[in-house]
Amino acid sequence: MRVGIIGATGYTGFELIKILARHSSAKISAVTSDSSAGSKISNIYPYLTKICDLTLESNNYNNISDKVDAVFLCLPHGASQDAASFFYKKGKLVIDLSADFRIKDQAVYEKTYNTPHNAADILEQSVYGIPEIFYNEIKQARLIANPGCYPTSVIVPLFPLLKERVVDNNFIVADSKSGVSGAGKNPSAKTHFCEVNEDFKPYGIFSHRHNPEIDFILSKALNNTHITFTPHLLPVNRGIESTIYLKKTSNIKLKTILEDYYKNSIFVRVRKDDSIPTIKDVSGTNFVDINIFEEGNIVIIVSCIDNLIKGASGQAVQNMNIAAGFDEKDGLL
Repeated sequence: MRVGIIGATGYTGFELIKILARHSSAKISAVTSDSSAGSKISNIYPYLTKICDLTLESNNYNNISDKVDAVFLCLPHGASQDAASFFYKKGKLVIDLSADFRIKDQAVYEKTYNTPHNAADILEQSVYGIPEIFYNEIKQARLIANPGCYPTSVIVPLFPLLKERVVDNNFIVADSKSGVSGAGKNPSAKTHFCEVNEDFKPYGIFSHRHNPEIDFILSKALNNTHITFTPHLLPVNRGIESTIYLKKTSNIKLKTILEDYYKNSIFVRVRKDDSIPTIKDVSGTNFVDINIFEEGNIVIIVSCIDNLIKGASGQAVQNMNIAAGFDEKDGLL
């Protein structure tokens, strides 16, 4: 399969190239960047020398279309709409790493991102790309909305519990922390070294854009689910740790539900013992590590992922593998 990466110079594009370089059935045939067109991707990331030395092209989708069977869109929200519409209507497999197709309710999307949705005609065709939950839908999909990194860490442990109606969907608190790479490659006053180093802080309180995404997907498990979600910025490069607080409404041991739900999911690891997952345990991998602790009716879940792999590029390749009929693990283990 010939693969194009649209917007290849950011962190997610870089991770995609590293993963696809070891894929047995996918070959990178095009990489694009309007700002760096004409340069080799290996000039921007010397790590890629002799791994991927392709020359970056501008985002001329007509020129790219003849070279690819599938595209990964590593573009900001809003910018992916035209690209997704173009390639989808050309019959290509589209995996969008932006937020443009994650929320299938157009009004909720436009309110959350304060921008119109110009590809509403294909919005209903999109499939939310958490393979462990929506595998069958992904298998038939041609437009896959790759989930946000925070939502992946929160939705994976919560979805089975809500589906089984064993927890109170009116009281869920997700306290999540991310490495700085989650903010993207372009620096800002809030993310440069002197601001982040030796500090730890919440942001986006009651206003983070991932909250509506989490609620929208979790409500598919149990109607009208709403969580209180607070993200924090960690002074580390990569990784997400989410501590989730909830109340159980059943005497069933909740870990058994997660173990059963994910028993065939290669990339979900539910701890058998009482150990606490950490960011280091998953860094550089496509795994979600989860453990769940109960005291009376109070439950605490700890969930860890690498925000750039399972939270972005690794999950995107996993989605491609499923939709294209490849081994789900190809390039990822």
